[in-house]
Amino acid sequence: MRVKAIKQEGEVMNMGQKYAEGIYNSNILEFRNVSKDILPWLEKIAVENNCRIEKKEWRSKYNSYVVYDYEPFCSDGFEISMAISSNSKNYLKFIKYLYENKMKTIEYLKSCLAS
Repeated sequence: MRVKAIKQEGEVMNMGQKYAEGIYNSNILEFRNVSKDILPWLEKIAVENNCRIEKKEWRSKYNSYVVYDYEPFCSDGFEISMAISSNSKNYLKFIKYLYENKMKTIEYLKSCLAS
C-alpha cells in the first residue's frame, strides 16, 4: 500500500512506501504520469541531489498487463512512473518542491497562452 502525498490533474506523487505491517520506508518518492518532456530534467535533478532512480517504467493506459522498464518504440498511450530513493528525506522533499514548482510554472504558462 502506498501513502499518497499529492494529486494534481492526473499526476500522483507518493512519499514513502509501506511494505508490511510496521515496516515503513520514508526515503522513497514515487512520481506517476510524468510527462515525457519532464523526464530527463527529473532524472538530472535526482542525480544532482544524491538520489538513486530505483525504478522507471512505462505502463500502458489501455492494458494493465503491459509494463516496460525501457521506453517503448511508440510511447503514446503510456504512463511514465518513476521511483527515487535517498538516504536523506530532505533531498526527496527538495526534489518534490522543485517538481511541484516546475509543474505550476508550466500550467501558468499554458494558461497565459490560452488567454
